[in-house]
Amino acid sequence: MRQVIVGLGCDRDAAIGTVRAAVDQALALAGLESTAVDAVATIDRKRDEGAILALAAERGWTLHFFSAAALAVVAVPSPSETVRRHMGTPSVAEAAALLAAGAGIEALVLEKHKHRGTDGKHATVSIARRTSA
Repeated sequence: MRQVIVGLGCDRDAAIGTVRAAVDQALALAGLESTAVDAVATIDRKRDEGAILALAAERGWTLHFFSAAALAVVAVPSPSETVRRHMGTPSVAEAAALLAAGAGIEALVLEKHKHRGTDGKHATVSIARRTSA
């Protein structure tokens, strides 16, 4: 049953292997299979991010994009000044997962998993449980 939303952020032009590894590690940490994922959510500035688009297509996951302003008002446990400086919001992965899930902080299954790939790029993953079908 598809019950969780994966919130995802990454460095520009991260390899799909980096993003895939980050998501797979996060799912394993949360004790979930990829079949539990309903959708991927991220900031609208990532609409053209090849690795995110490719992974969602590969796994058959729906994509949700949110503006920095929408993400900035979501209360998250792990805000980042670095993310705020670069993206205009203190959170991408956590906030996007919560917005797409229609939930608050209590729905986070995994707050923030950071991964640095062999390409030297970073990806961050959060997982939130959906509140409705």
